[in-house]
Amino acid sequence: MKPSRPILFVSSLLAFGMPGLQAQPTTVTVQAGAPGKAISPDLVGIFFEDLNYAADGGLYAELVQNRDFEYSSADFMGWNPLTAWTLVQHDGGKGSLLVETATPLNDKTPHYAVLTVENGGGGVGLQNEGYDGMPVKAGDTYNVSLFDRQLAGSAVPLTVRLESKSGALLAEAALPAPAADWKKVSATLKPATTDAHARLVVLATGPGKLALDMVSLFPATTFHNRLNGLRADLAQVVADLHPKFMRFPGGCLVHGDGVDNIYNWKNTIGPVEQRKGQPNIWRYHQSVGLGYFEYFQFCEDIGAKPLPVVAAGVCCQNSNHSRGTGQQGLPLEAMPAYIQDILDLIEWANGPVTSTWGAKRAAAGHSEPFHLQYLGVGNEDKITDSFEERFRMIYEVVKAKHPEITVIGTVGPAPDGEDFNRGWKFAGEQHVPVVDEHYYKRPQWFWDNLTRYDTYDRSKSRVYVGEYAAHDDKRRNTLRSALAEAAYLTSLERNGDVVPLASYAPLLARRGHTQWSPDMIYFTGTEVFTTINYHVQQLFSVNGGDAWLTTTVSPVAAPARFAASAVHEGKTGDLILKFVNGDNAARPLRVDLAGAKRISATAVKTVLAASDANTIDAQAVHPETSSITITPAFDYEAPANSLTVIRIKTR
Repeated sequence: MKPSRPILFVSSLLAFGMPGLQAQPTTVTVQAGAPGKAISPDLVGIFFEDLNYAADGGLYAELVQNRDFEYSSADFMGWNPLTAWTLVQHDGGKGSLLVETATPLNDKTPHYAVLTVENGGGGVGLQNEGYDGMPVKAGDTYNVSLFDRQLAGSAVPLTVRLESKSGALLAEAALPAPAADWKKVSATLKPATTDAHARLVVLATGPGKLALDMVSLFPATTFHNRLNGLRADLAQVVADLHPKFMRFPGGCLVHGDGVDNIYNWKNTIGPVEQRKGQPNIWRYHQSVGLGYFEYFQFCEDIGAKPLPVVAAGVCCQNSNHSRGTGQQGLPLEAMPAYIQDILDLIEWANGPVTSTWGAKRAAAGHSEPFHLQYLGVGNEDKITDSFEERFRMIYEVVKAKHPEITVIGTVGPAPDGEDFNRGWKFAGEQHVPVVDEHYYKRPQWFWDNLTRYDTYDRSKSRVYVGEYAAHDDKRRNTLRSALAEAAYLTSLERNGDVVPLASYAPLLARRGHTQWSPDMIYFTGTEVFTTINYHVQQLFSVNGGDAWLTTTVSPVAAPARFAASAVHEGKTGDLILKFVNGDNAARPLRVDLAGAKRISATAVKTVLAASDANTIDAQAVHPETSSITITPAFDYEAPANSLTVIRIKTR
């Protein structure tokens, strides 16, 4: 037995590229001459949840924090209606600032600020610090607006200013004197200096008492220049993923922190001053300035199909942290009205302008339907009797009234276990067309589960992998985690007939304000930081296909450290190869495009690689594109720790 050991040792060194020894090549055979298996062209999308300050202070372009004075301790311990606001008194000015509810702007925003000026001096007012400061650029235009009314004393014009932290003036404009009733006033500000930490100041100079609400500072330039729109640079980075769909607004946020906190889409449409914000399950406030109209409009702007998610009539099983009540269901007598809200959502998205809710969509500026195709019902719910009863009520009505809508159910919070098994059994009994599976696992789990859907029963529900990410040590965005996700995506392509949709999660995180990590994109007020995981998602999204070509790998090693996929893209006719090498050594490949005809001799090769799988630097590890010579059978060396995408033109 002793002589066999050195032989096995050399074999191992060959596999890992020992200097001076030639590793045996891995053969990848692609049936390029066959039509392939039809798969979903919508496979790679995105999932947006207002988590990690992804909306307010993030994708939503509003620069004023707590603009409606609706923050409270229910949002976050220590918060109150004046959080982010302070009283300012200049050059002998004297006054006070408090919050009242006696005569609000409307019942959706019951709180408002009351500024009392005893002595105008150099000005008495209030200032807002924004989200870690307000980033403004020299020469750019910013729209400031607010609602005000005079409560006592003589009305005098107001002054709005952009100031630096030290109080230096950046821009200034006058607003008309307040009227006796609530009135919206506005102006534009154009700072002369760039400042990442500016603040907005509203000043009165004469004695009196006035009410203020919905104080807003908005960049004039937003993504696609939409009113009440999105932060242009951050939205563009998301758009550059070229997602085929977008799931929103959650996540756990949807079914909420108790039944009284279930997300209500109707509270998020219409003029922003008439929307009703609320605490979210991630322990901060959501203004819903980024509401359903903005979500659907963003989907349209980036060419992504909208995939809204509504609660299945129950709140999150992790609800009510302080009270510990867990999952609760809406009272059964409340379910008909709740189901009608869901039907109204479908009508709002797809109905003609002559319909009640289609008219509301048109009034917001979108007369054409949004072409809603998918609707998620439930999210990671614990599969209980209460859940099943309410889901069934919703599903039966939606299926009967809107057979054109594909309902996506849920099979619990994990990829296995009691809820998973019960959820699948229930989905089968109800004939739910698609179910939502979630998994946050170590990188090795993804390599170990590359065959998860290979033997899946094609007569059952299809699968939307709604939330997934490889969690490496300390939950960092490593190359190792990104390559595990890339390998798994090759398996989803191979099973694209049964897995029509997949989305990494979470999408966005504001640095210094994260409740969950890792995330795909990080940002501050002025910068956007992509991750290596972002690069993987982008490469698979822009190099998707609508037919998977039978691909075999030989020899097959265990544990798996190499994955391959080949797809055909119908609109271009391109053949797209993807190779994922999870080893710390280069892997020689012999690629056989069996039956290939009329392929271009030169292809485009894109490689994402680094020698160290622990690297987290997405700037150092980024896709590099070059050309490669292609023949029906060619050799290629996949670099250590790499994803390679080869796009081949066919003539």
